[in-house]
Amino acid sequence: MRIQISTTGARRRAAFTLMEVMVVVAILVVLAGVAGVFVFGALDDAKGKAAESSAASISAACDLYKLRLQDFPDRLEDLLTPPDGGRPFLNSNTDIYDPWGKPFQYDKNGAHSNGRKVDVWAIDPGTNKPHGNWREQ
Repeated sequence: MRIQISTTGARRRAAFTLMEVMVVVAILVVLAGVAGVFVFGALDDAKGKAAESSAASISAACDLYKLRLQDFPDRLEDLLTPPDGGRPFLNSNTDIYDPWGKPFQYDKNGAHSNGRKVDVWAIDPGTNKPHGNWREQ
């Protein structure tokens, strides 16, 4: 028994139409846009956490400075070149810059800790939120 298939009524489809390709590309662009919002939001959060971590490290370096020289530094640059000519408290000049490329802000009097510690912070340029070495109440 032999079955004959007629190919005259149905044509074989060889490729996608332009419209189908454009719909798929549009869907991919929308998905990439949504993913981009989440990725860039996570990047901003990471920069804020990095600023807080760096501020805590600078604050610890200021504590060591006070142990050696009996007072907190007048400015953060003193951590790189101590007035006593001793070993620096920070490794490089880039340590005093925040993740956004600006110098960390510094208050020797430590208003957030009643003078027990220095205040070191950076301002997020996107939100104007401070990221510092103190805990929010």
